[in-house]
Amino acid sequence: MDKNEEKQREEEREQVVSPWEVSSSGKIDYDKLIDKFGCQRLDQSLVDRVQRLTGRPPHVFLRRGVFFAHRDLNDILDAYEKGEKFYLYTGRGPSSEALHLGHLVPFMFTKYLQDAFKVPLVIQLTDDEKCMWKNLSVEESQRLARENAKDIIACGFDVTKTFIFSDFDYVGGAFYKNMVKVAKCVTYNKVVGIFGFTGEDHIGKVSFPPVQAVPSFPSSFPHLFSGKDHLRCLIPCAIDQDPYFRMTRDVAPRIGYHKPALIESSFFPALQGETGKMSASDPNSALYVTDSAKAIKNKINKYAFSGGQESVELHRKLGANLEVDIPVKYLSFFLEDDAELEHIKKEYGAGGMLTGEVKQRLAQVLTELVERHQVARAAVTDEMVDAFMAVRPLPNMFD
Repeated sequence: MDKNEEKQREEEREQVVSPWEVSSSGKIDYDKLIDKFGCQRLDQSLVDRVQRLTGRPPHVFLRRGVFFAHRDLNDILDAYEKGEKFYLYTGRGPSSEALHLGHLVPFMFTKYLQDAFKVPLVIQLTDDEKCMWKNLSVEESQRLARENAKDIIACGFDVTKTFIFSDFDYVGGAFYKNMVKVAKCVTYNKVVGIFGFTGEDHIGKVSFPPVQAVPSFPSSFPHLFSGKDHLRCLIPCAIDQDPYFRMTRDVAPRIGYHKPALIESSFFPALQGETGKMSASDPNSALYVTDSAKAIKNKINKYAFSGGQESVELHRKLGANLEVDIPVKYLSFFLEDDAELEHIKKEYGAGGMLTGEVKQRLAQVLTELVERHQVARAAVTDEMVDAFMAVRPLPNMFD
């Protein structure tokens, strides 16, 4: 093995990004991910184009580079500009009772896309995946899917344009036919190369990728898109889901469909720092949508990694290291006011603001967000969940 190969392998060991694991010995290197996965950087010209086509200011996640990479977004926008519609597809693996703030990011952004482009949306709840990967019972996975659906609905989606489905309930018929078509096109060696499966993984894991692939194809939803087999699909997701859709995009033309387009986000980091993403399995790394104002404040004060200096005197002299500061990173996700964010970064970076002041402002911003969500979530009834998950036409989905 030459030195370049050795260096590459060492870097791969230091940074792991897959649908099931995100970890790094330092900050996640997103430029390396773009090179490794073969997607494109989402530049300002695309942000400007979205604004021009929708007549809306770009979402905070778009203008601040939270969604930073894409595949064929230009093709979707070209088609839209010519009057062709598309649909959105995103999802959630229901492995925990409560969502954390990182889980909200793709849904908040998808809500913006649905409203801005006036298009329908399908949301997949992969209760089957979590049953296989997390060793949950079928019944518990289904229960968590319904609970998570309530949090998703609380994000404000339009029931006349949105279909939420759980795999255990929906997979069959046209959806299953597409799964078989995809499965026939992907060799075992290919799926091992993409996902890293080993001889110790059960066959359920190896057979799962087509389940996540086929919502990209309109014929998987005959009650929604009958006769619209050439409708394009745009998938907002975190970049760790990219392997699924690399496989899907490879297969799509071979079975008569457009390749799905993707718009991909960076990870919402853990409180302790940017070596991984926020995880529901580590309660001290995560801020949940069920947390009280007191719990949010305490977690931020106790666990949020600070780029501030060790003493006030030193901080006033040197200022904060904004590159590693988690409170500033979280504010860049959720503080809407661009001018205030820039003021905080400038003052904190120069030593004019202290860590405690920045953490206090973050606690206010996140408490407002979480309390808003809790009110919306409390209003979601079982009947509303049934309405979103009912297999029915969406007659006004493109209005």
